Amino acid sequence: MFLAYRVLTTFIYPFLIFFIFIRKLNKKEDPIRYKEKIFPSHFNVEKNSKFKLIWFHAASIGEFKSIIPIIEKLDDSKFQFLITTTTLSSSNLAKEELKKFKNTIHRFLPLDVNFLITKFIKTWKPDAIFLVDSEIWPNLIFVAKNHKIPIALLNARITSKTFNRWMTFPKTAGKIFNSFNLCLTSNSETKNFLSKLNARNIFFCGNIKLINTISKKNEESLYSNTLPKMRFWLAASTHNFEEDFCLKVHLRLREIFKDIKTIIAPRHIVRIKQIKYLCEKLNLNFQVLNKEDQIQEDKELIIVNSFGILNNFYKFSKSVFIGKSLIKKLKNDSGQNPIDAAKFGCKIYHGPYVYNFEEIYKILEKHKISKKIENIDDLANYITDDFNMQTFQQGNTKLIEELGNQTLINTIKNINNHILNEI
Repeated sequence: MFLAYRVLTTFIYPFLIFFIFIRKLNKKEDPIRYKEKIFPSHFNVEKNSKFKLIWFHAASIGEFKSIIPIIEKLDDSKFQFLITTTTLSSSNLAKEELKKFKNTIHRFLPLDVNFLITKFIKTWKPDAIFLVDSEIWPNLIFVAKNHKIPIALLNARITSKTFNRWMTFPKTAGKIFNSFNLCLTSNSETKNFLSKLNARNIFFCGNIKLINTISKKNEESLYSNTLPKMRFWLAASTHNFEEDFCLKVHLRLREIFKDIKTIIAPRHIVRIKQIKYLCEKLNLNFQVLNKEDQIQEDKELIIVNSFGILNNFYKFSKSVFIGKSLIKKLKNDSGQNPIDAAKFGCKIYHGPYVYNFEEIYKILEKHKISKKIENIDDLANYITDDFNMQTFQQGNTKLIEELGNQTLINTIKNINNHILNEI
């Protein structure tokens, strides 16, 4: 089965080049650095031979943010860090976040085509590799194994649907997962699945997204002159259909609070045009907020048109709705990360579908930090209650910090014991 995968990925490589180029034309790829994904001549290797090179692959923004505290804890006088991601948004965030590190480099991950991955590993020569969350790339894994490079799965998450797919090819799955020297899982369900998939050194340390640090840079300056004076609520990481839902909540709230403002931060800003159309259809007075803009106080609807600034809103928010939680067809891949909102003490609301963060939401609900909503009335009523409180009760931010600290301690301990002490 693996041989078929290797042949197939090699065969379709020319088509993948075309696909990446089309994405570049549609502004879904970096206009210059997209070549890092498809051409060895653009790997742009900058390895410092004085250090051991530790490679972390984190697909997107959430995974990228989750490994920053881990890198901060590791010894940068001993290690150089290579971080690869796949999305344009994560690369934009990396430009800012990695400025504080003296020995850390960002690149895009090449496509999982055998000759590309082999060339990447031979030129960068990593001493250890960490794949974050669900990043299972067979060519990368086997090339690393053939070069005797320790490889670990960090914050592993396998759903029941994914597990059943792997079990369709049990021998291949067993070879892939047995290649990992260490597997740290984000939940207990994944630990059970990995044991059945022939993985070894499996530990449940907690979800590392609990430990992602909040950058204070610009958070007190971007909107500190406007947001504290406003009555507003935030809809974060929304997906298609959810914006329409939130606009109807806004209309309901406007019946009670004439000065209410709703801020919508869609998960994918390419959908801004669609959200504008919804606002126009409902005759709402809106602003598309670009990163360098100030909020216009005469607008009732603010549509956020930039990445990596949600914490600027969480800091001043009482009530936050977290998206990708209302869409039934996504129930097996549902939920967005609520942890940053919880760290800022926001009251968090979500729909019935939060599969990706089910265990975290159970913790938040137990401590009355989050609540599930089923319909427009639920969300409008909860937000109304938040505004009517004379003294707003923040969520338990200390609890989140303690859970994150313990997760970080356990994660670093296992990384050192099973990987870094061996290289």
